[in-house]
Amino acid sequence: MKKYNHKKIEKKWQKEWQESGIYRTEENSKKPKSYVLDMFPYPSGDGLHVGHVEGYTATDIYSRYQRMMGKSVLHPIGWDAFGLPAENYAIKTGVHPAETAAKAIETFTSQMKGLALSYDWEREIGTHTTEYYKWTQWFFLLLHKNNLAEKKEASVNWCPSCQTVLANEQVVDGLCERCKTEVVQKRLNQWFFKTTAYAEELYKDLDDVDWPESTKAAQRNWIGPSEGAEIEFTVYSEQFTGAIRVFTTRPDTLFGATYLVLSPEHPLVSELSRYAENSAEIPRYQDISARKTEIERTAEGKKKTGVEIIGVKAINPATKEEIPVYIADYVLAHYGTGAIMAVPAHDTRDFEFAMQYDLPVRQVISPRKDPEKDAERQGKGDVYTGEGVLINSGEFDGMESGEAKRTITEHVGGTWKTTYKLRDWLISRQRYWGAPIPIVYDPEGKPHPIPEKHLPWLLPTDVEFKPHGTSPLAQSKELLGRTENIFGAGWRPEADTMDTFVCSSWYFFRFVDPHNKKVFASKKEIEKWLPVDLYMGGAEHTVLHLLYARFFTKVLHQLGYIPFHEPFLKLRHQGTILGEDGRKMSKSIGNVVNPDEVSSMYGADTIRIYEMFMGPLEGMKPWNTQNIMGSRRFIEKVWRMQEKVVSSAKADDSLMRVLHATIKKIEDDIVSLSLNTAISQLMICANEMDTRGQIPADVFEVFLKILAPFAPHVTEELWHALGHEDSIHAQSWPQYDESKLAADIITIAVQVGGKVRAQLEINTGAEREVVESEARALEQVQKWLDGKEPKKVVFVPNRLINFVV
Repeated sequence: MKKYNHKKIEKKWQKEWQESGIYRTEENSKKPKSYVLDMFPYPSGDGLHVGHVEGYTATDIYSRYQRMMGKSVLHPIGWDAFGLPAENYAIKTGVHPAETAAKAIETFTSQMKGLALSYDWEREIGTHTTEYYKWTQWFFLLLHKNNLAEKKEASVNWCPSCQTVLANEQVVDGLCERCKTEVVQKRLNQWFFKTTAYAEELYKDLDDVDWPESTKAAQRNWIGPSEGAEIEFTVYSEQFTGAIRVFTTRPDTLFGATYLVLSPEHPLVSELSRYAENSAEIPRYQDISARKTEIERTAEGKKKTGVEIIGVKAINPATKEEIPVYIADYVLAHYGTGAIMAVPAHDTRDFEFAMQYDLPVRQVISPRKDPEKDAERQGKGDVYTGEGVLINSGEFDGMESGEAKRTITEHVGGTWKTTYKLRDWLISRQRYWGAPIPIVYDPEGKPHPIPEKHLPWLLPTDVEFKPHGTSPLAQSKELLGRTENIFGAGWRPEADTMDTFVCSSWYFFRFVDPHNKKVFASKKEIEKWLPVDLYMGGAEHTVLHLLYARFFTKVLHQLGYIPFHEPFLKLRHQGTILGEDGRKMSKSIGNVVNPDEVSSMYGADTIRIYEMFMGPLEGMKPWNTQNIMGSRRFIEKVWRMQEKVVSSAKADDSLMRVLHATIKKIEDDIVSLSLNTAISQLMICANEMDTRGQIPADVFEVFLKILAPFAPHVTEELWHALGHEDSIHAQSWPQYDESKLAADIITIAVQVGGKVRAQLEINTGAEREVVESEARALEQVQKWLDGKEPKKVVFVPNRLINFVV
């Protein structure tokens, strides 16, 4: 028979599928729905990498399975084309970002179709198109109308060389990623979305979603609720008297507060410095602090620095003692009130600062009722951060910390409250390639929202896209003229564009109704498709994108636009594919694997099978070109089996057991996204069929159906070779017979370094590559391998497998 020609067969079926529209979403179907979504990519000039292929193949397999299970599937794709990657590439090449984005999208599209990813291309969107960013601007206006968008002064990352605001992701090791200049903090008027208004819901509603626990923990930590007290300290000098509010989670330690600390950015610092004896020293320290990143300011073990505001004192409301007031950069403006009461006996950072500046340390919490031993321990410089019994606290001595927290708060007139680490979302960007903020300013400088009838508020094309200290839009004569023509002489447009995360915070809504010109998505389509049933993407988006998408969803829910409050019911992350050298793939290292080259040489079905077979989907896995041949040989084995297919042949009991066990396992594994073990089982089934002189046609057809989601091209070709006229991808998923699931199962030892670390149940006679894949997937094996590739693997059939390290 002819050798399997993947280039000819893949090209043939890709053309057929595109022309037939087989993957088009069923518009008015009454079938149960399944919305399967990938985090849409930045269309970079480099094209897809093998990490993209892993996640996209997994959701494609899941989508194909859902269709065969009788679901109406929405599986769309689009482009997160505005923002940093496209603009940086344009600045580097000197080519307009619209041109580079279009070229990159063309490349990505070709690659995706070449991998047989079953997207509904009729729903394709791009965040850079006017049809899309019209609604991004509409969302801004919605938030503005509901007092959730405001302009205010804040500290931002500023590059003195590029003369522009930088997003956090543009700052690498404290330097501008463009020019490597040291980034400083600068206070500017910027637009914010009030994510803090939904802090409580964003925190609590994580209980309602099926997400990895590590992802939920990261979001909870980012939101960071703290329950404690706001307490007011009187602050005074000879010429000034005022008050400073501090937030503390430990009001039970108030009697131990021996100094007060303000962040360098605290709004009262400038006023207090006017009354300080060292007024010239304070702004110098503020300037030094502004050059440090937040990580540098709060890093453990770093030498603490600060400046006393000499001549200004605070009154401890519990002890009525005068205490000094400092500014220190280990206190952050955005946490709590930007001011703390320092209790060096019970806070490690306060203690380090107190030692640096020879400040009093007074213990007020005892872990035991033994003051003499506590005094001895304190003399050794120990810091006790736990709760216990109050000492040196006047009338509250002997009280337990838990009770004292609220009692002392009430005693000094404080307020009990919950605060969050979460900050409002700064969305202003002084860049060209983004959605223009739909705001104009009257001659007095007051901001006004642009009426919806003028949307989309177009991105001008008469300016350079390179930054020059202010947003490039400020140089646009067309934009200024447009503003004055509509609103009047002296009016001027907002020159900043929106953070690209704004564009990606609502795109999953647009996919359900991408061509609607009247609303961002109709209520009917939203209620039909949303929320998303399965969302797949990299763990690097654990916090920002997912948090902002949830924020948009909660706003829409509260305002009555949608009936649900979480956008993604089930979330999974694909892992990282490393280079063959075990390091992260990088151009500079020269270990990047181009999926186009692999697909051209071995076929799209092969790369799909190989990437799913490498290991657990969420794991970190090194690429191994030699192992690709195993996946190719599997495809070729299935291809050759057609010679053995006989319509009149009957399956024996042993073959039927394996077949039905395979149907069940593939079904279970696709649902759980355990795709590596699914492929292991497919190989077991193929090997069982291949031992027969004849393969019953009905058995082979069932096998092709369950292989189809993984290897769409070869199964389609073989399906038609059996005489079928319709597509295999339009078939129903086969049902397994429970009575035929009994199988010959044995237990073998799994060793790492010669020591038994686990046991594995397998089918008798399972081949080495299948057993190795199953064993590698075991949690105990992954733990002992610790990410290392074994030197060799010893396999004794039906007895053991040993990973030699």
